[in-house]
Amino acid sequence: MKKVSLHTFSFMMAILVLFSTMSFTVEKHFCGKSLVGHAVFSSVEKCKTETHSCGVEGMMSHMKMGKDSCCSDTTERILGQDELNVHSVSFDIVPQTFIVPISFIFIDLLPELSPEVISYPPYEPPQLVYDIQVLCQVFTI
Repeated sequence: MKKVSLHTFSFMMAILVLFSTMSFTVEKHFCGKSLVGHAVFSSVEKCKTETHSCGVEGMMSHMKMGKDSCCSDTTERILGQDELNVHSVSFDIVPQTFIVPISFIFIDLLPELSPEVISYPPYEPPQLVYDIQVLCQVFTI
């Protein structure tokens, strides 16, 4: 069980490092105000038809400026982390010459409880005045 949790944690950390350092672009193609196409990691596909429906407000500018005047492309770049700070962690194990005396001190300081000493009174169940199963006529078969 310990190995499985360790491998799962290692895998999740590797995925976290991968996605935090990865950069990518998102390209969007708009005709008028409507989104026609979008692409991640590649270039967006432009309008397939010759005629564009830019709407009534865009018709005059579409006729004056050319074929693709109502279409626009936007590019969003999501930058990942460029540099990773690798820190090595080393733990100094406390020498045994320190652990053994401390363990004896703690053992001597803790009081010993004998098994005969009970720190709470014995439990006494409540006195039953009525037999509830007979009163309710509920019997287990």
